[in-house]
Amino acid sequence: MYAVIKTGGKQYRVQAGDLLVVEKLDGEPGAEVAFGDVLLLGDGEAITVGAPLVDGATVSATLIETRRGEKIKIFKKIRRQGYRRTRGHRQSETVLRVTSIAGAGKTAKWDGTVDLTPKALLDARARNLKNVVAELEASAPAAPAKGKKAAAATDEAPAKKAAPKKAAAKKSDDAE
Repeated sequence: MYAVIKTGGKQYRVQAGDLLVVEKLDGEPGAEVAFGDVLLLGDGEAITVGAPLVDGATVSATLIETRRGEKIKIFKKIRRQGYRRTRGHRQSETVLRVTSIAGAGKTAKWDGTVDLTPKALLDARARNLKNVVAELEASAPAAPAKGKKAAAATDEAPAKKAAPKKAAAKKSDDAE
């Protein structure tokens, strides 16, 4: 099952489980986002076209991260006049994982788990940049622990006490 949604003035064809990069949306990482502007629903040969929207259809997604996009350079020049101007722009964008599509009496859900690891951290790991990875992991907020296993893991690891330092051996005056 797939859907065509409208957000940020653009249209996107999505399926459950797709990773989607759209214009900036408000929300924290891990937040649920629902799109009500569903223009078309498709399931095999059966297609439901909205006029202009499909009634009761929604697409749910989980917000993974909000980041800045690629840098765009704008360069203007007029020949033989000494006129040159350079400007730049970086668009803010949001990365989403589509979790479910519902409408026309049918539902498609994604069974996987959403990984909230930002792209910058994945890129740094792929390039084996250990100092950048450590810096990004320190600045990233810790993900909330879920389930009994996570709570048990925090209880099992109490803080260790530092071992006492050994006393330095005294030099005796007789040995000299």
